[in-house]
Amino acid sequence: MHGYDLLVVGSANADLVIRVDRRPAAGETVLGSDVATHPGGKGANQAVAAARLGADTVLLARVGDDAHGRLLADSLGAAGVDTTGILAGGAPTGVALITVDPSGDNSIVVSPGANARLSVEDVRGAGELLAAARVVSLQLEIPIDTVTAAVGAATAAGSRVVLNPSPPAPLPAEVLAACDPLVVNEHEARFLLGADAGDTPEDWASALLVQGPRSVVVTMGAAGALVADPSGALRIPSPSVEAVDTTGAGDAFTGALAWRLGTGDDLETAVRFAVRVGAAAVTKAGAQASFPTLEEVTAAI
Repeated sequence: MHGYDLLVVGSANADLVIRVDRRPAAGETVLGSDVATHPGGKGANQAVAAARLGADTVLLARVGDDAHGRLLADSLGAAGVDTTGILAGGAPTGVALITVDPSGDNSIVVSPGANARLSVEDVRGAGELLAAARVVSLQLEIPIDTVTAAVGAATAAGSRVVLNPSPPAPLPAEVLAACDPLVVNEHEARFLLGADAGDTPEDWASALLVQGPRSVVVTMGAAGALVADPSGALRIPSPSVEAVDTTGAGDAFTGALAWRLGTGDDLETAVRFAVRVGAAAVTKAGAQASFPTLEEVTAAI
């Protein structure tokens, strides 16, 4: 019997954020704001986003035995995430270096740290968590062998698998075959497809479905998202909002999507909800701090 709405298997980082008038070109130095430190990482972000919406969420991740690791554990617990699966040690907590320009667009460099030590053995040790989750959501800020092991365990337990291949990397066939959906943005789609990418979200979704996932969601920023499965494709628009900071918006979208699928929503309905959550998330600064509650989504968008 499934005891969790959602298990997120992924990264937990400290986000070091600097605001700039413009992002630097190659070889260029620009001045920025004071550094702000926020809890982040795609795995932790997705878990917090879902928990703030009301999902019964647990995170399997690895952090360092350091101040950044304690920051993450505290913030996850405060958001309502079950921290049973948070493992400590092996390396310093991962760090993301983020620059944000006045339009809210960002550039990110990630030092994986302890995230790179989340292992296949850690997945095996978390068998009870994997067996208890209706949906398992993953990203690629952890080793691909670990992702593959978690997908295999989730499939064996009858859990639905949601995967965002970010940062993009080649995916084993058995991982692609389990995705329902595979969630990509333009950059991730073009990486996975290479020269066969095409020019439109419909092109990308169609070509990705040939690679094996059961369904595909293409996120399109302010334009919303595209939902595709073998029966066809549909664009779902996003509400119009004034963007302050897009950091973590994709994670808020995916966390919301994965939760709603776990409650029994069909894919289209879940994506319609998720685009509203993603839109709400860009109206505030930071990643986890910007994620809305269910009441805020209902009231604001």
